Parts: sequence; structure tokens; C-alpha cells
Amino acid sequence: MLNFALIGAAGYIAPRHLKAIKETGNRLKCALDPYDGIGILDNYFPDADFFTEPERFDRHLDKLRRRGAEKIDYVSICSPNYLHDAHIRMALRNGAHAICEKPLVLNPGNLDALQEIELETNHKIYNILQLRLHPAIQQLKKKIEEGPTDKVYNVDLTYITSRGKWYFISWKGDERKSGGVATNIGIHFFDMLGWIFGAFKGVELEKNRPEKAGGKLYFEKANVNWFLSVDENDLPSAAVGAGKRTYRKINIEDEELEFSDGFTDLHTASYMDILSGGGFGVEDTRRSIQIASSLRNI
Repeated sequence: MLNFALIGAAGYIAPRHLKAIKETGNRLKCALDPYDGIGILDNYFPDADFFTEPERFDRHLDKLRRRGAEKIDYVSICSPNYLHDAHIRMALRNGAHAICEKPLVLNPGNLDALQEIELETNHKIYNILQLRLHPAIQQLKKKIEEGPTDKVYNVDLTYITSRGKWYFISWKGDERKSGGVATNIGIHFFDMLGWIFGAFKGVELEKNRPEKAGGKLYFEKANVNWFLSVDENDLPSAAVGAGKRTYRKINIEDEELEFSDGFTDLHTASYMDILSGGGFGVEDTRRSIQIASSLRNI
């Protein structure tokens, strides 16, 4: 049984990490979040120590490290995007590996520094790239690899996930903190597309507003029309009629990729992969972060 700590315990994505820690048979020793309404811990690890101040949390990690057997093995990072870099460094400085949500960092230049810290501390940084573990997406990758080597596919990607007014008041609505809507909700799709279709060749940005963005992405083996939105008014009528607030669709050469099932249930699989010696590291994230950064700098 390994010892985990978690940063960002009150956030939207934290329950998936708590569930993954529990389902892989490990324990959460401590958690950090500036918001103290953190009753979610009672569903998973009611005995975990809880901190609202990073300085006291950092000190606690150091104390556990010095006790040897109680040291933290992994720190799960679910904090706002712009803090990932600092929290990864905190984890590695305290002798733990880091398991971080996407995007690992906002700017590709920060990846080299993190790789240096990995070497200095002899600890690893893992990114949750759960779509790479989705069976339908793995099958698509295999199909592309076994297809014509010179074929360039036409791909259409639409992802609409409705968000209320709170979204633009929170850190997610601040491009300096989240990277903007394309980074915040698109980064895992950018990773998936690059993983399947190869080297990133370029981007065109046709729509760029705080609540939506769209354009074209060019990969070695695909030309992608993409549209991302948090505006419920962009939902197709069929989704609205079915009472859905999220809509995702990917077409490859007019053939729809169906991967709705299991989309949100892959964090435990990601943890199992990491703990069994696999996982996706710093270099695996570079392409998607370059894409997201390119969109902000057009």
C-alpha cells in the first residue's frame, strides 16, 4: 500500500483521483486546498490530514519524508493549470513522484526545466492522458497505423461542454491561469490527435472568444477541423432535446468515432498503468502543449 498526497482536493477533477487511489488499494495521507468545504474526503479517506495553506502542507510532506516509512510516494495534482509547475516541483523536492492533470504546464519551455528536476531528484512526473487508454481510441490508432502510409485523413472534432456564469469568474475563465478555453477543455483532444496522426504541422485559428474557439489543425496524417465551446447555445438540438449538456463528436473521413462510454472512467486505469511501470511522462505531453501554446500566440 503506497502513500499518496493530493493537491486541489476540492476541485472538479479531484474525486476521480480519490477514487483511483482507493481502487488501486492505496492510501491518501494528506490533502491540500485553499477551500475548506472538503466533505468529499469522507467518501474516500476520512482519516487524511487536510491543509488549506501550501506552506504547512509542504512542511508536513517534509516531516513525513524524514520519518522514512511514512513518506509520500506519489502526489496527485488537481490544482489550477497555472500552478501545476510549482506543485510538481513541491512533490519532487519532497521525494515523491508526481501524477498531474492536464495540461502539465502552460508553456512548452517549462518542460525542459521539469525534466532537469526529474534527473536531479530521481523521481518521475506523470501526466493523466486517459484518452490514450480508451479502447475505441486505441483501436483507431491501430487502424491508422495499419492503413496506407501516405494517406492524410480528414477529421472533424466538435466538443461542447456547457458551463455556467461561474466558469468565467473562476480561474478557468482567466487565460493567464487556464490557458484559455482551447487549452482548458481541448488539451486532451490535442494529445489524442497527435498520438494517432503524428507530427504537428501547423494551426489556423478561425474563431477565438473566451467561451469558444475553432479552426484547423494540421498533422502528419490528418487535417482537422475543430470546434470547442463551453456555451450551451452551441449544443445541437438533439442533445438539448435529450437533456444533455455535453456533446462530443469526432468524424474521420465521415465515419463517426463513438467513444462516449467510458470517457470519464479512465483515471483508475491511468493509475494502474503508472503503478505497474507504465504511464505517460513529460515528453509525451510536449506536442499537445505546443499546440495549445501556438493557439495563444497567433
